[in-house]
Amino acid sequence: MNILITGGAGYIGSTVAWLFVDRGHKVTVIDNLSKGNRFNIPKKSKFLKIDISDTKSLDKYINTKFDVVLHFAAFIDNEESKFKKKLYLNNNYHKSKIFLNFCLNKGIKNFIFSSTAAVYGSSNKPVNEKSKTNPLAPYGKSKLKFEKYLRNNKKKINFVILRYFNVAGVEKKMRCGFEIAKNKGLFNNLCKSFIDNKIFNIFGNNYKTRDGSAVRDFIHVSDLAFIHYRFSQILKKQDLKEIINCGYGVGFTVLEIIREFKFLLNKNIKINFKNKRKNEISFSLADIKKLKKFNIFLNHKKKLFSMISTSVNWYLKRKKLKHYDNNA
Repeated sequence: MNILITGGAGYIGSTVAWLFVDRGHKVTVIDNLSKGNRFNIPKKSKFLKIDISDTKSLDKYINTKFDVVLHFAAFIDNEESKFKKKLYLNNNYHKSKIFLNFCLNKGIKNFIFSSTAAVYGSSNKPVNEKSKTNPLAPYGKSKLKFEKYLRNNKKKINFVILRYFNVAGVEKKMRCGFEIAKNKGLFNNLCKSFIDNKIFNIFGNNYKTRDGSAVRDFIHVSDLAFIHYRFSQILKKQDLKEIINCGYGVGFTVLEIIREFKFLLNKNIKINFKNKRKNEISFSLADIKKLKKFNIFLNHKKKLFSMISTSVNWYLKRKKLKHYDNNA
């Protein structure tokens, strides 16, 4: 296949790019490097430093030769979006519209969109693709707005909207990963706390969960990359318009994740409980029956260990320190 990836210098986009390259496919990466890192991009791919809304520059390189477009380029900081609503709406919605219409005008019809479970908001039970959407922050709202634009598009288009739950871990060969200085995800923050001896803040300890801390469905970034790969294969062969949850359907609380870090690293950290953040999701768990209908079965056993150990190894690699052994 000939694949076009936007945001391919980012954490998830680069992991997907490496998977396609490893399997012998042709990959072109578009990224303006405002958030991503060039070192993440596979050397065997073609890299274009272009903003997705710069149609004049895109016009020189993009045509119908691409089998599938995978669109990752976005701002994804949920907390930041609360203070920069217009920025997130412009980048995640308006620029995506420009890019989509450019691709369609070029005759590219297969599109995979990187969305988020944040479109659901908070729930007290697993959510499926038909569950009510109620994003609590501008980040989720911007993603849902583009989802609706994509679904209502009248031009000839096939698409899969992948709603990610919480993505963690790093691919085994440590060729790409999250930016340790900027990433605000739970696993990166825990790496900072355990390795750099920082106090770890937990926002809220009285949620209606089994230990009072928030529940999340975590999925290994390598499994998420495989989902993109499989749906790219499917889109190349058949027409499709689908929304798919991407998770394991297994939930862990923040305190449970901390305990697993303690067990692996044989180390304690200081915990500071703070007030809940405004519009914080207390419970987020995927119903993944639809994913299984496409014969995509993910074995979640031992994946938590792998998510933690690869995150630690990556964090240490970026800090140029000794690695922990990773057998996952």
